[in-house]
Amino acid sequence: MGLFGRKNDTATATAAPAAAPPAVAPELAALTGDYTIDPSHTTIGFVARHAMVTNVKGSFLDFAGTLHLDGSDPSRSTASIDVKMESIDTGNADRDGHLKSADFFKTEEFPEMTFRSTEAEALGGDDYRITGDLTILGTTKPLSIDLEFNGSAKDPFGNERVGFEGKAEILRSEWGLTWNAALETGGVLVSDKIKLNFDISAIKNAA
Repeated sequence: MGLFGRKNDTATATAAPAAAPPAVAPELAALTGDYTIDPSHTTIGFVARHAMVTNVKGSFLDFAGTLHLDGSDPSRSTASIDVKMESIDTGNADRDGHLKSADFFKTEEFPEMTFRSTEAEALGGDDYRITGDLTILGTTKPLSIDLEFNGSAKDPFGNERVGFEGKAEILRSEWGLTWNAALETGGVLVSDKIKLNFDISAIKNAA
């Protein structure tokens, strides 16, 4: 089911007459609208390599976001997320405190991380990619997130929901997150590459 617009195929030298656009499937049209991300059923997480030998996982507990899904013109679908950096949680208070400090996120000076989508495309089946601007420490860089659409449903409380799983990778140094420590055995304490993962549940806003 397509929620995002597909890229146009490269035109051939002798292009055939343009075919009429396919009718929007009723189930897709029904999803058109504005949605609010449900924080209690959504995870915004990350994974970093630690000491070259293991992974440390964490997440952000305080965030807000919206989606707009457009069934008649799926390429106009959008996403927006604001994350409170003080809410970082890796399961270790000392490590969380270090991540909030001037060595990393400088949360007193830069309390939020934001994402604003600029483009969306279908990759086939239920796979999509959404690209946008990720801002950390006042630095804005493009980020592409690969998404899998998990479907839609009405929950027991009458809410219309949609669900997505997403993943992406960044180099934290590109956003000014450069703190590290050398290991005696070679390598560094914290990887530059960070894996991002998203489990998103969003509720359709009342008309």
